[in-house]
Amino acid sequence: MALAHTILVLLANTPRSGYDVSKCFDDSVGCFWKASQQQVYRELARMEQQGLVEFEAVPQEGKPDKKIYRVTPVGMQELSAWFTEPTDPAPIREDLLVRVMAGPYGPRELLVQEVHRRRQMHHDQLQRYREKEANYRAIAQPSPPLQFLYLTLRRGIRYETDWIEWCDEVLTILKESADPQEDASTAQSAL
Repeated sequence: MALAHTILVLLANTPRSGYDVSKCFDDSVGCFWKASQQQVYRELARMEQQGLVEFEAVPQEGKPDKKIYRVTPVGMQELSAWFTEPTDPAPIREDLLVRVMAGPYGPRELLVQEVHRRRQMHHDQLQRYREKEANYRAIAQPSPPLQFLYLTLRRGIRYETDWIEWCDEVLTILKESADPQEDASTAQSAL
């Protein structure tokens, strides 16, 4: 999926400024897609050149004009065409998994410390997602876009929950496992 498609989805229901689009990456789609403010502004400029979006300049006192972007008919055609294409899972590149695999070759206490640190990060993110979920559940009749956004939030909740469970499993195994020297010789023969 391209960044442009994510932006098209964000603009399809509500015209927004570049800043507002960037804020959506932090607030709502961050559980499955990351983009910096610079990336968003660069992509919006490209999309405008391609005719996928257009903007209305809104004057601001003492600041440059604010650009409010909306999807063009060409942009909606692109979004519709993209929607019909099959999706593929994203490849996983996770340093912590390599670190765990390298566990027999380094100080165990450093690995335990790192797994605890990462577990806390996932726990903190899960708490933020749970707060968003509570806000969603407080809405009596959420709009269809909000309902579908909630489905992506649920995936983020499951993602963080799974990470926490996995970290707990790793910590349990590390606590119960045998001598690190024995681990290294076993790992060498397994590779």
